[in-house]
Amino acid sequence: MRQRDTGARRRAARFLLGLLPAVLWGPAQAVPVLEGRTLRYEDGSRLVWQRSYPAALGDLSGPLEVGGVTYLGVGPEVYAYTARGRVLGRADLPGAVTSLDASGGVVRVTTAGDGYAERFTLAGGAAGPSVQERVVFPPDLTVTQWLLRAAQAVPEAGVQAAASEDPTNPFLLLRLAEQRRRAGDSYAALSAVRRALGTSLPFPAWVQLAARLDTAGYPAAADLALDRARRDAAGRGLDPDVPVSRAALGAYGNPSAYLGTLLDQNRLARAAAWIGYLRELHPRFEGGPALYARYAGILEAQGRAGEAEEWRQFSRSLRTGTLYNLGADGLDTVRDAARFLVLALLLSVGAALVVLAVRAWQPQGEATRPLGGRFRSWLRRPLARSRLISVAYASLSERFLLTLLLAGLVVSLGGWQWANLAGAALRSPALNIGTYGGGWGGAGLGDLNLRPGPDSALLIALASQLDGDDSLARQTYTGALPDACALNNLGAISQARGDEAQAREQYRAALSARPDLSASAFNLGLNPGTPDSSFQRTYRPGQPRLCYPDQRSLTRAVTGDLSVTLRQALLHPAQVLTPAPGRSARLGWALLGAALLSALMALSLLLPRTRLTPAQARAPLTRVLALLLPGSGLMNSPWGGMLLLAWAAVLTGLAPWSGLVTFPALPLLASGALQGGLIVTLAAIYILNAALLLTAEVRHYRHQRWKARADS
Repeated sequence: MRQRDTGARRRAARFLLGLLPAVLWGPAQAVPVLEGRTLRYEDGSRLVWQRSYPAALGDLSGPLEVGGVTYLGVGPEVYAYTARGRVLGRADLPGAVTSLDASGGVVRVTTAGDGYAERFTLAGGAAGPSVQERVVFPPDLTVTQWLLRAAQAVPEAGVQAAASEDPTNPFLLLRLAEQRRRAGDSYAALSAVRRALGTSLPFPAWVQLAARLDTAGYPAAADLALDRARRDAAGRGLDPDVPVSRAALGAYGNPSAYLGTLLDQNRLARAAAWIGYLRELHPRFEGGPALYARYAGILEAQGRAGEAEEWRQFSRSLRTGTLYNLGADGLDTVRDAARFLVLALLLSVGAALVVLAVRAWQPQGEATRPLGGRFRSWLRRPLARSRLISVAYASLSERFLLTLLLAGLVVSLGGWQWANLAGAALRSPALNIGTYGGGWGGAGLGDLNLRPGPDSALLIALASQLDGDDSLARQTYTGALPDACALNNLGAISQARGDEAQAREQYRAALSARPDLSASAFNLGLNPGTPDSSFQRTYRPGQPRLCYPDQRSLTRAVTGDLSVTLRQALLHPAQVLTPAPGRSARLGWALLGAALLSALMALSLLLPRTRLTPAQARAPLTRVLALLLPGSGLMNSPWGGMLLLAWAAVLTGLAPWSGLVTFPALPLLASGALQGGLIVTLAAIYILNAALLLTAEVRHYRHQRWKARADS
């Protein structure tokens, strides 16, 4: 009996323990489960809803359920679903989602890039999840075209079902609109277009959608999409003062390519809308000057000369702040100018050395015969032989001229190298995405090895400020003071903290240091009529205008000036010979060789001159070369150096005519009028050289006669 009571008590205890979870937590709740590439929402053994994701959409992360909302990472997107499977919203992120986690009820997302990772916080709401931090999209088509690719992967028969399952994808809705229009239901088509415009998108997707709306025959909807693209880009920190590369613009919807298509089709009304978009948001895009010139030419051909000139003037205004105000491609001009100088100096140095070597050939052979011969003496008596080199027979003024020419050659080669290095650095993707900052941009700036200095501090601090880290930005800006840009941006930080008095003081100091600084003028309420101020007024109203580094500042940050390149070449020759972006090993060898020759020529100034007899100094072959190589026979006088350089420069200018050497960034050299002028100049140089040589011959003849009379 006692055993039966004990068993009953045990069964009762087990029953009560079984009821405890139900009492504490209620009935079993539904949970999301990811099986392969299918998200299933299960309530016990009952399937509530499920979604399948093709492999083309990228890796899946999650699921994570917080507050009754299920989050799933799909490629670079995070989708939020209600308990009934309805898409609540979507968060667009700059890289593939690798993990989702919730701590304290907050959803945090980790995205991965090439060598970096970013963390974002999602805030829920009726409109779906929103990213709390700033999102900077890299120029990566797999990220910026994800929604378009997801819509294109749906078969035609499944478009309606896919649009119902994911109403946040406007490209699915546009495909549905096209189906409805082909079926003759224009009302349903317009309704689908309106629903597409009612979605929330990042600006690259808005541009892609605008192009497809334009092609589908909805120009008003396309204009609205472009306006929303501008506003979203402005909110993400994109600015017209920051250049955009062709790759970045392609990832941002490729509006320049679509504009070119419109111009090919002579659809100028639509082209005006698209070029207006580029002018407002991306005026400094790669290839912009050529496209502006093409558009202006089309306008002029239609009799709209005023508009054409306005576009040309706008294109010219973009040169302000570039290197020597030459425009975005100014470094190419500097490179070709340096190549021109290198070739001209090589010709002049070569001509001078040839004349000196020919003039010294006979006496050098006689002097080196006791030492073992002209060449063997270098092995037997190198010290004595070094005092009998060809330049030892030259006068001090001739050696000095050669030293100057070789020094100019070193500087020209350094300028060539500097232009290559600066051009490669300025083409870095991190400096050409329309803004600064973000994980991808920060990793790119780290790879640039910026030179310490105010310009680098300004760039790094600006990236931090755009990312919302004002404390780090303020600390970094101190390394750029008293730079006017840094002062202006410090004023923006002060204004954001509510310190209006300090902000205005910093704006005034910046404007005093740089009276042409439109950002400070805008912040002081002076209303400058510049395009960047108009952009700020329209798309970021009430916010202070930041100052962005111009091309000259960026050049100093990434490479320094020419003296830096020359100093590195002389102090670290191994680095100059190491191939790198913008660096050529052959050019490095040429630079080091020219520097060595220049140093040896400078040392030759200390050598005593080996005298030549009048007959040796005026050998027939030497006199013929003096006629053929203008200036080479007059190197003892200033006329010799001027004629030699002028002759070499004219021959270099005629090189494009022969087709042997080209200077693409100096198109003036290829013009027929200039070529004709150079030929006339070359003839004048030869005539002047012959006249000066004749004068020298007459002077020498008179001197010999006077000497003979004096001796007699």
